[in-house]
Amino acid sequence: QVQLVESGGGLVQAGESLRLSCAASESRFSINAMGWYRQTPGKGRELVAMISVGAKPDYADSVKGRFTISRDNAKNTVYLQMNSLKPEDTAVYYCHAVAESSITKYLYWGQGTQVTVSS
Repeated sequence: QVQLVESGGGLVQAGESLRLSCAASESRFSINAMGWYRQTPGKGRELVAMISVGAKPDYADSVKGRFTISRDNAKNTVYLQMNSLKPEDTAVYYCHAVAESSITKYLYWGQGTQVTVSS
């Protein structure tokens, strides 16, 4: 079982920046993808950004040009640099990881971290 520990959420004003971090515990299988989803009350969880081995990062259209995802493989940690934040970015942000064996994918979620952007 992989544990994902998130940090970096908080309250900021519009136009400011935040950096989220998510550290994964040791995994029996390779963690081939890590990323971030977000959720607001009454809505489903939506992809924000995902970084996969051997692929370009994938971003939601709403954050392209403002958010940057990166990963430190040695630390099994993924980061989300969020710049030019907007009130509509307010949500609970969840770290997500996908570990793969030769036959199975294992999906993991963090506990969530609140990001609030005031206008």
